Amino acid sequence: MDVHFFLKQRTALIRHFYDAASAPFVETKRCIQNALPPFDDPPYDDSGEPAFLNEWLQADVEHELVGRAAVSMLSEALKQFFVTWERRTWTKPPCAKCFKKAFESGFIAGYVECFTEGFELDWSTCPADLDVLKQVVLARNRAQHSDLVLDHLTHDEKSLQAYPRPFFVRPEDEGMDPAATSFLSPTIHISREKLLEAIDHAEQLASWLQQKLEEHWHLKWTNRQAT
Repeated sequence: MDVHFFLKQRTALIRHFYDAASAPFVETKRCIQNALPPFDDPPYDDSGEPAFLNEWLQADVEHELVGRAAVSMLSEALKQFFVTWERRTWTKPPCAKCFKKAFESGFIAGYVECFTEGFELDWSTCPADLDVLKQVVLARNRAQHSDLVLDHLTHDEKSLQAYPRPFFVRPEDEGMDPAATSFLSPTIHISREKLLEAIDHAEQLASWLQQKLEEHWHLKWTNRQAT
């Protein structure tokens, strides 16, 4: 089974899902910002608020929800990639059992340690940024445990300690001084650009890891044939 092929099918689906699901909300915000129909004739309002503010805010929240759904799908695709290779490699999958401490830091850290031990991998040669992928998982976890009252998600204290300059933030928060996050947690924002960059890293990881595992099995088979 070409596990990398199936992961790329899933990431292609995530890309398409994000663009297709985001389109109506992006269009609503564009029309409001440019006073285009059906938002070209604002009703009288003496409050001083921008016209159609509620409609814009609703579209913005719905756009954020699409990003959270997409990043959750990417996190699950990564997990299933590792799980599939683990099941193909060992009759009784040992990773979570043998590397409990590493898995406490997330499944990526756990599988990295497990596969390093099992296949003597040098992760410094991996082209993917594992810190970005670990933050995919963190964003997914925060999205699954959101607040009923607040529409926006923020990076929690533990995540900020690990990543003082988070990957998934709004453009205006990218240059935030890490010291300021102790009292003002930046918002988790899954932009299209950051999502696609994270997907690229996932595909790079999958391609590299599959190549290394296949090389391992080929060498093992060759040595067996020579004896």
